[in-house]
Amino acid sequence: MTHDEVTRPGAYETVADDSDRTRYEAVSSRDARFDGEFFFAVSTTGIYCRPSCPAVTPKRQNVRFFPTAAAAQGHGFRACRRCRPDAVPGSAEWNVRADVVGRAVRLIGDGVVDREGVPGLAGRLGYSTRQVQRQLTAELGAGPVALARAQRAHTARVLLQTTGLPVTEIAFAAGFASVRQFNDTIRQIYARTPSALREEAGTKAARGHTAFAAGIPLRLAHRGPYETGAVFDLLAEEAVERVEEMTGAPGARTYRRTLRLPYGTGIVAVDEARPRRGGWLEARIHLTDLRDLTTAVQRLRRLFDLDADPYAVDERLATDPRLAPLVAARPGLRSPGAADPDEYAVRALVGREAAGELVEASGKRLDVPCGALTHLFPEPATLATHPDPSLAALATALADTTLRLDAGADRDEAVRVLRALPGLDAHTIALIRTRSLGEPDVDLTGDGGELWRPWRSYAHRHLLAAAPARRGREGL
Repeated sequence: MTHDEVTRPGAYETVADDSDRTRYEAVSSRDARFDGEFFFAVSTTGIYCRPSCPAVTPKRQNVRFFPTAAAAQGHGFRACRRCRPDAVPGSAEWNVRADVVGRAVRLIGDGVVDREGVPGLAGRLGYSTRQVQRQLTAELGAGPVALARAQRAHTARVLLQTTGLPVTEIAFAAGFASVRQFNDTIRQIYARTPSALREEAGTKAARGHTAFAAGIPLRLAHRGPYETGAVFDLLAEEAVERVEEMTGAPGARTYRRTLRLPYGTGIVAVDEARPRRGGWLEARIHLTDLRDLTTAVQRLRRLFDLDADPYAVDERLATDPRLAPLVAARPGLRSPGAADPDEYAVRALVGREAAGELVEASGKRLDVPCGALTHLFPEPATLATHPDPSLAALATALADTTLRLDAGADRDEAVRVLRALPGLDAHTIALIRTRSLGEPDVDLTGDGGELWRPWRSYAHRHLLAAAPARRGREGL
């Protein structure tokens, strides 16, 4: 059984029998490669799980398959207590697809439904609410409300089990409209009360508002091997003072940066870890408004490319004799995205040194600086009057949304706008496509790389990781 045989599932009603058989093989072998790609539920227990669940494999006739956790929840199944299927990495398919479904899933992950409702989501996509509902249900087995609900429940569980926040604060921080809705959802999905979930983790509720000096601790899950060294090397080389910093020695570094978020600001810290076949990156997030937790997590996931499918990428790139030894040396190498797509576009245009000058001259100072992190990167509207005509044009297009680089951006339209702006050469546009838009198949080498499709962005990362001197010249 190959990985491609069980990926790209359609709606659960239309999955072919042979695909179900291969999925069941993945469940029987407890194959973690498929965690997040699909979920299985057991009709006799009413529980749904990730494919790698360590529990005894159920009989085939009792198993149903779903493309999303939300679809399983919508059919009345509860999350398994052992494998915690709500905590798996997101499907690589929805993260890289450029169509309306992929864009919608990324926007939901960024919290758009919680902030703007389904009409806001549909408006960003340029579709009616009915069209969005129909397309998401057809492919994911759940509409936007159900997908957002599953995400809220996961956020609530994290807060219940890692902080001492009062339950009422957690309910609204996770995006629920009321405490009653919060309680009902937690009981339906986890078959326990919020208090029971908290007791399992041994977390005590705090009295009144509590500031958490250490931040909210998180484990950012990824599938397969993760070559952390090359990613942290890149982030260290790019770091802009006052906004970012890298501390510690290679192998034990911590990346920290500031974030501008919908409701407030944040400071995030992610620890380097040794490569492993599957696991997580340890992180901590400080927020001025807890409603930003989901959004902050998703932006970190895009920055560190945590929803990638390293098995599919490495398998394809290893067919090229030129890349095969590089893939073998760095299995699971990622193609990082951007924590703030607009910010990265500006940085790609002006370079690291000039970006630091922009922060010093125009960046907003944090109300409570944290060590070397003192500022937010300037907003596009602030830079729209900059004397550099190329920077001003880019900032203006970002500020008035002529150019959109957010999680739900139409990538083809964004590229069209970028090409029409002054001062952006082909290489700069390619960098923005790779990092801000998260495109996995951008030709940054200039030689086409047809053997590397659809993972040319990853091929380029391998070439740069193997040649640090070239990395500095190419501005990546």
